[in-house]
Amino acid sequence: MSFIEDIKARARADKKRIVLAEGMDKRVWEAIETIVKEDIADITVIASADEVEENRREGIDYSKIKIIDPATSHKTDKYATDLAELRRRKGVTYEMAHKLLVNEYVQYACMMLREGEADGVVSGACHSSASTLRPALQLIKAKPDAELVSAFFIVCVPDCEFGYNGTFVFADCGLEQNPDSEKLAAIAIDSARTFRELVEAEPVVALLSHSSYGSAKHPDVDKVQRAVDIAKEKAPDLKLDGEFQLDTAIVPEVGAFKAPGSTVAGHANVLVFPNLDAGNIGYKLVQRLAKAEAYGPVTQGMRKPVNDLSRGCSASDIVGVVAITAVQAQLAAKNSFDK
Repeated sequence: MSFIEDIKARARADKKRIVLAEGMDKRVWEAIETIVKEDIADITVIASADEVEENRREGIDYSKIKIIDPATSHKTDKYATDLAELRRRKGVTYEMAHKLLVNEYVQYACMMLREGEADGVVSGACHSSASTLRPALQLIKAKPDAELVSAFFIVCVPDCEFGYNGTFVFADCGLEQNPDSEKLAAIAIDSARTFRELVEAEPVVALLSHSSYGSAKHPDVDKVQRAVDIAKEKAPDLKLDGEFQLDTAIVPEVGAFKAPGSTVAGHANVLVFPNLDAGNIGYKLVQRLAKAEAYGPVTQGMRKPVNDLSRGCSASDIVGVVAITAVQAQLAAKNSFDK
């Protein structure tokens, strides 16, 4: 069974309430058709009546989804009151909150999640990452034990001998612009946990650089080396090493040559990039040139899952992120952060 089919099966076994916050996008409705047919999650879509009609699909059983228009919903007034109170110190009034909820659907979706009326949110198909992640960080916030919130992609490369049967976690590819050594170490440790939870296999973590074991000298290399030391101190049982060039990290022969004695070199399935530029470019290269499936950017470190989409995503990408979000919601429920 492929990674995504396994994730769908896990989502199906304990269905969660997932909100899709972009009812104005036809790809979202195409994804909803598949999600309903495959019984992956209980879907709420935020959309106006005009947006529903404009994107109507004959294949959707509309009795199995919930459609909410913030402009007419009886919950909007309550959400506006609560949002204004939450953001009072930032100068947000009831009127401002009401306008936000009606015009920025992801704000409404995050309030649903905060109020316990949903288990996860997916957005970003036609909005920037900031539009999705800013309200999530403001309203949902990080887990109590999280050092930071970061973003990753699950990348599944067809017919690939590297990684875990071609499956990798790439991080951070969507949120932390230029993490320092401490943040990079936290991203590495969180990404290992994510790999173990979602892929259900042992993570092997490589922190990437343009250098392998000191082959180049530069402050950027020093940053990654310090991150490796910090991560090893905090998670001594984790298979983690670096700094590695990409081929050193995933190709056994190259790893053995450039980093002899490392148990990680040549075998990595979790790739931690030194900055957002490298991570974003890296995942898109693999996705487009290797025709890989790339699901994300998915957040890690949140109390409840709010996940982003690439604006270049397909309907099948949205289905995959919804399934991943549902499994994250299952895990969040087990951890009971709200208790």
